[in-house]
Amino acid sequence: MKNLYYLALIAALLFSCGDSNNPQKIIDNAIAASGGEKYLNSTIEFDFRDRHYVAKRNGGIFSYQRITKDSTNLIHDFLSNEGFKREINGVVVSVPDSMKVKYTASVNSVIYFALLPYGLNDPAVIKKFIGETQIDSKDYYVIEVTFKQENGGEDFEDVFRYWIGKENYSLDYMAYSFEENGKADFRFRKAYNARLVQGIIFLDYINYKPKQETTIHQLEELYKQGALEELSKIELVNIQVN
Repeated sequence: MKNLYYLALIAALLFSCGDSNNPQKIIDNAIAASGGEKYLNSTIEFDFRDRHYVAKRNGGIFSYQRITKDSTNLIHDFLSNEGFKREINGVVVSVPDSMKVKYTASVNSVIYFALLPYGLNDPAVIKKFIGETQIDSKDYYVIEVTFKQENGGEDFEDVFRYWIGKENYSLDYMAYSFEENGKADFRFRKAYNARLVQGIIFLDYINYKPKQETTIHQLEELYKQGALEELSKIELVNIQVN
């Protein structure tokens, strides 16, 4: 954990008081504290819910893979700057455009969450400083993220909030709204099990849902009141970084 502290300290030293309400500066320092430039040229592999994921980046060139194995088939999904393709047992198969959109969103979503806060500087991201708050005696900046429609993906209308520690720029909490079956729904996540793998910090999350109708603005207070229900755990295993 000492290495985690040193990364956070470096980020804090880079941050000036005059920029304390600048969302871009806050996100930049959160990324620096979590791995910084190591994200840019790396191959990251992990398992999540019985599937294997690979994320390769070389500057602006990226290649994502999702590998699913069942009793009869090996399904290999590829997502890159060039688009999406699927192989089943080593043979490229035709995928309808509607399903390409669905599979692309699914692969991208898992890797986006796994590599947070890195993706918060994607070109489609719009950042907004919401304010400062305190959770469990720790001070946080609250940053809201929305997306431009262009390059914002299928779910560009989703809204995210991130709670970033003022002292060490750790991403400790997040919340988001999304639409399901024509109705808005919400999630709140608490990060835990932070670990450093080859210079990059990875997080697991406890995933909560509200017990009542709410808005994204109310989720923090509901969490403090114990009024959220634990839904699942988001856990990455067998992480490798090269």
